[in-house]
Amino acid sequence: MASQAVKRKTRIVCISDTHNNTPKLPPGDVLIHAGDLTNQGSYDELERSVAWLEKAPFEVKIVVAGNHEITLDEQFYEEKGSCWKWPAWQSPRGCLKLLRESSTITYLESESKMVYLSKPSGPQTCFKVFGSPNTPGPGDWAFEYQQHDAERLWSAIPEDADIVVSHTPPKGHCDAATKDDRSGCAALLKRLAVVRPSLHVCGHIHEARGIERILWSPSRSDSLVESVEYWQDPGSGNKKLSLLDLTARSGRPLGNSVVATRQIKSDLLQGGLRGQPYFLKPDPEGLQPDENNLDSTSLSLTECALQESEASVRTGESGVVEQKCGVVASRAALQGDSGTLTRSSRYENRIETAIINAAFLGPRLNGRTIGTNKPIVVDIDLPGWKGDDENDVR
Repeated sequence: MASQAVKRKTRIVCISDTHNNTPKLPPGDVLIHAGDLTNQGSYDELERSVAWLEKAPFEVKIVVAGNHEITLDEQFYEEKGSCWKWPAWQSPRGCLKLLRESSTITYLESESKMVYLSKPSGPQTCFKVFGSPNTPGPGDWAFEYQQHDAERLWSAIPEDADIVVSHTPPKGHCDAATKDDRSGCAALLKRLAVVRPSLHVCGHIHEARGIERILWSPSRSDSLVESVEYWQDPGSGNKKLSLLDLTARSGRPLGNSVVATRQIKSDLLQGGLRGQPYFLKPDPEGLQPDENNLDSTSLSLTECALQESEASVRTGESGVVEQKCGVVASRAALQGDSGTLTRSSRYENRIETAIINAAFLGPRLNGRTIGTNKPIVVDIDLPGWKGDDENDVR
């Protein structure tokens, strides 16, 4: 019998909808920004936001665009960019280049990557992440899609994704708007119920900032969600972190088996952890701990094939990020902690997802934004890819 993979605590800092603000960020291993870095995506706005992100001391920084990043949706900008006031003509390719060519930012646009944290002083854990800027339309903003395209778009999420980042929330979860009828995407919720990632990080609807811990229904059930727990922010009105502790040491670990589907030999990483990143072929072998902080309620809702692509690996100060060529997912059986998982046994190992709306700005009322929120900090046990450590969780 194969030995169980060791797991180590990894700190993920989540934020979204900063809209040209550059707040101070708490320390962590991974930073996730779920879109709307700017107000309309001009080169100057993006340049400032990218500079802020690049200075942030995280090993890996994962970013998706939002509907306000107008220039990053080149077709939309060409068709409707004239509806906005610009200081000068904008180059969509130049704007995109700021993110794509950053040495420390992993920009995702409906694609997935395998991330290996490689910093010697860090947790040295790994996870697969999928990111998308898409939001439901119509609203005359960037990266919008029509309802008939929704299932096709979200089928791009690989079944072995550990973390999903999207600008839009799913329907019925972290999506309640107070001033209009905006809401999340039903097709996204349906896909999440299939994939069952550990974390889903989103934003878009500012007033819905918060966390819902979802217990998925059994695979043969007609409903998608069995129950929901609502997070109470321990950082509200004080100087504490807005923390969600999902580790085993919290006493309430997430019911989700994050699986390491690939390994990179340690010699691949030697000498490549400083300076500019370079590209290598991959080795072929190679909510709060206190229950009183969560309100629980039951919820029933009405109630997907994937392909691997060629990949290369970027290494540098920002860890190791496997570069996927296009949208991917796996037809092969998923590899678990101790062997191959069938779909039914996989559902037994992935029963919970924490959905996190990390909007920084508060709701907009009467033309004014009301307040700001702290970034949300998530502690979670992820599989280690290198060696044993006294901090391992078995």
